[in-house]
Amino acid sequence: MRGEADLAAMCKLARLIRSRGCDVIHMHTSHAHTLGCFASLFARRGVRVVSRRVDFSIIKNPVSRLKYRWGVDKYVAISDAIKAVMVTDGVAAERISVVHSGIDISRFDSTEADAQLRNELQLQAGQPVIGNVAHLADHKGHRYLLEAVPEIIKEFPDAKFMIVGDGELRADLERQVARLGIEGSVVFTGFRRDVPALLSLFDVFVMASRMEGLCTSVMDAMAARVPVVVTDAGGLPELVRNEVSGLVVPAKEPAALALAIARLLRNREEAARFAAVARGTVGEKYSVDVMVEGNIRVYDDLLKNVLPGGQGG
Repeated sequence: MRGEADLAAMCKLARLIRSRGCDVIHMHTSHAHTLGCFASLFARRGVRVVSRRVDFSIIKNPVSRLKYRWGVDKYVAISDAIKAVMVTDGVAAERISVVHSGIDISRFDSTEADAQLRNELQLQAGQPVIGNVAHLADHKGHRYLLEAVPEIIKEFPDAKFMIVGDGELRADLERQVARLGIEGSVVFTGFRRDVPALLSLFDVFVMASRMEGLCTSVMDAMAARVPVVVTDAGGLPELVRNEVSGLVVPAKEPAALALAIARLLRNREEAARFAAVARGTVGEKYSVDVMVEGNIRVYDDLLKNVLPGGQGG
């Protein structure tokens, strides 16, 4: 599939839809949205479902404005915040269902960082570790987290900040670290596959996004019982209840981030209490099973009410 204007791919998908008798075509990316809708129309078969995972406006791009006006029976937004953006941008509320993303909580049940990992990252026993796991992209707000570091190390001079992930902004962020003179406090780990083990090292997990659909990285931290600080961007306040399962601060405000992080480092009992509530929240609302059940409900509703004869169940 070579982009969303690939007519050959649309025709091949249409043949697959017909040959397999597909009743639901669920599209999960922007290109899939276009390819799948046209394929379904060519095949003259299936209800069309499109997932929306980001809280960016859909009306700034003329192509997006057109895409979101036709051809889709139901949108699945992963947070109420995303649904609100879509409604503001002109998509009828009744065409949108909210099904939160989910994670495999069992990945975090019995993970411990070994001495070799601590040695690799040059961490000393008792050293405060503040971590972030995210693609290094502008909307993730890494620059605001880095701006908070000088204030935090005034009180916790040996604190280590782990930036886990890679992306187009890495060089810019590394230059910012040098400019702030905090090279000894910040580690860029690059892309890692051992996130559960890394999370077990963190005393605080921080997501400093200025835009965010929901964020499974925060769910991972909550499942791993790591106290979390997040901003009020997008769906994050749905995921983390301020002063109950973590701390929520205004987006793009490094001073507020610094205060919240220092508070959790200073008050370990409070931090542990937040983390325990957060783990329960993920298990109740944000597991893979809950997500699957939510999507099945969307499918059943569509099959009963859209397809001729009602093929739901």
